[in-house]
Formats: sequence, C-alpha cells, structure tokens
Amino acid sequence: MRIGIIAIQGDVEEHVIALEKTLAERREKGEVVKIKHRGIAESCDAIVIPGGESTTIGRLMEREGIFPEITEAVGEEKPILGTCAGMVLLAKEGDEEVAKTGQPLLGLMDVKVKRNAFGRQRESFEVLLKMSVFDEPFHAVFIRAPSITHAPDLVEVLATLNGHIVAAKQRNMLALSFHPELTEDRRIHHYFLDLL
Repeated sequence: MRIGIIAIQGDVEEHVIALEKTLAERREKGEVVKIKHRGIAESCDAIVIPGGESTTIGRLMEREGIFPEITEAVGEEKPILGTCAGMVLLAKEGDEEVAKTGQPLLGLMDVKVKRNAFGRQRESFEVLLKMSVFDEPFHAVFIRAPSITHAPDLVEVLATLNGHIVAAKQRNMLALSFHPELTEDRRIHHYFLDLL
C-alpha cells in the first residue's frame, strides 16, 4: 500500500506521522510518500490533500501538473482525503473569497464551500464532534476552517457543527473542515484507509 500526501505547503509532516502510526496499528505493510510534482500520485493507492493555504496549494498543484493526476485517481476510485484547505480544493464551487483570489479548484466533489467559515486564525477552536461513522465523538481541531454550504443528496454528510457541514463523503472522497492529524485519535485515518 502506498499513500501519497500532497507535500507542497501546509501540515504535511503531521499527516505523515499519523498515517505511519495508523499503518503500524493495522499491522499493514505500506509506505507514506510525499507528492511534490507530477509523476508520483499515479503510483499511490490513496492520496491526502492537507490543510494549509488553499490558494497557494492549488496554484502550485496546478503548476506542478498534479491536478490531472488527482482527477485520474478519483476516476480510478482511489480514496482521497482533503482536510481544511484540501476540502476547499476538492469542491466544485467556492464562495466569493475563492472567486476573488482566483483560487483553482479540482472540482471533484459536488459541494460548494465557504473559506474561513468560522473566522480567522485567532478564532481557531477545538470541539468534541459527533460523527455519523463513529460511536464516540471525535476531538476535532478547527483552524481557519472552511465549511460546506451546499451538498446534494449524492454527498453523504458525516458531521455538522452549528449548521455548517464539516465532514462529508462522496464515493471515494472524504472532505473535512478540521485537522484529524493534529490529535492522537486516528479513527479518521483508519476510516480513510478502510476505503481501500
């Protein structure tokens, strides 16, 4: 098993560590690789688009030729996890902030997103979040988090917070407003690898 993490900008190392620990817990052989340019994603069985600055990540992914490889991976039903900025990049449509910055989007999930839905950096927070796929709440860390403002029936909503959709799944794509890699709770990483 080969798991690729888009390693252009953002909290890459945290995902590397979380996924390596998850693989060890599952007693599964696998490697976690960093995707910095074209030609790596196609060799991966699953791909993570981490949090960070979505405009920067999107532009660099586009420039490095990674965008078409992610689209291809989705077509091949490879699991894709987008956290925070990754959620924004997976979306078909963004808010006026996305339009204003000329933010490139992959346009793969049938959702509309709002950047910084919960405020700026200083409004970051942590909460015990009830998720439909887990029995116990998940300790979720929100940092300048986006939210999904529109999701049709074909998108499965996994969690909401104060009326905002903060976790959703469509086919093999999983989009989260928060950062599961910043906690010791690896249930989301296990759930992601279960999609394989």
